[in-house]
Amino acid sequence: MSKSQGRTGLLGIGVALGAAGIGTAIGVATDRLLRARDLADALDTHDDYVVVPDRQLAVVSSDGIPLHVEVDEPGELPVGAEVIPGPVPTVIFSHGYCLSRESWVFQRRAMKAAGYRVVVWDQRGHGLSERGTSASCTIDQIGDDLGRVIDAVAPTGPLALVGHSMGGMTILSYAEDRPAEVADRVIAVGLVATSPGGLPLAAGGGVATFGKAILGRFGPSVFGELSRRPGLVDGFRNANRDLEEYLVNKYSFGSPVPRGVVRLATRLLLGTNLQVMADFAPTFDVYDKTPVLRTFTGLETLVFNGVQDILTPPEHSEAIVRALPGAEHVLVNEAGHLIHMEHPDLLNEHLLATLARARRVHSSTAEVEPHAGVRRVVTDLAKRRRVAREKAALRRHHAS
Repeated sequence: MSKSQGRTGLLGIGVALGAAGIGTAIGVATDRLLRARDLADALDTHDDYVVVPDRQLAVVSSDGIPLHVEVDEPGELPVGAEVIPGPVPTVIFSHGYCLSRESWVFQRRAMKAAGYRVVVWDQRGHGLSERGTSASCTIDQIGDDLGRVIDAVAPTGPLALVGHSMGGMTILSYAEDRPAEVADRVIAVGLVATSPGGLPLAAGGGVATFGKAILGRFGPSVFGELSRRPGLVDGFRNANRDLEEYLVNKYSFGSPVPRGVVRLATRLLLGTNLQVMADFAPTFDVYDKTPVLRTFTGLETLVFNGVQDILTPPEHSEAIVRALPGAEHVLVNEAGHLIHMEHPDLLNEHLLATLARARRVHSSTAEVEPHAGVRRVVTDLAKRRRVAREKAALRRHHAS
């Protein structure tokens, strides 16, 4: 992966979105903004997207940085739910670049309701975790951070690791650092909209092109300077809230989503400190953990990706399953990079199925074959039908 490709890829979805109004506002018509907002409002469920954890704590990293961690204890299984013998794994979620633990709201609820203990945490410099030095903002360091989180809140028992985007990279770094622990304790892995490395990120799309142009002209140092002038950035953002939401919606999702989800994604993506964005940029230039994937051989592994993902397009998930042929590969139509927020029910269904298979394999006294590698291209039909209904209702409303 070249420096310009790797660096501008992830910054294209973070930094470029933060500045995107400058280069895009001219070409965005007001009626398009309004139509997108009307549909997002129609889809909204008025959810607060908040999960109150059963426990929260600060875990200190190897270099002394406090990392914010939250734990959800398992809920009661619904009547009639399958009871699988043996210990229940703790499910640990690692979020992506410019996001936070809050992006896992739908998965936290589903896992807790299914009887799993859930751990979420904020990567250094994100959410409520401290920043650390610029030099510490590397994939290798956050893989070590994940290990420290596991030591603190899940020191024993089986584990299931789920990561989105940079969170998936974090899991691969952790596995490289602690292969024996993976072999002994990890029973299932979920790699969501992520990359093994060795491929250009953000290979296409308007925001990627814009990000590359910005960074090619100025480089990450300009964003460090902007981080020291928050009034300038905040002033621009306050004047362009609707445009911000439109751009986040357009470049993060492959289908319409509720207004509340757009606002949550906008707050997370554009609320990340600009210096943190710039600090992490160089690590993607050298990231390549493809050889580490063999560590997961024999484990139940779900690879989940969107067809319209412009940051980690489908060739990244294809590269993962080539290196790990036993993985289940689910490619979702009408889905972008924030697929866990866009199609939460679909992802939850596949994650729960993966966990159930893993538990059956590990709890059986008989010889049970792990799930064979399967590739599926699926469409979220329930969501498609709902969007169609709301679009039709809006057309009738505007026609009346």
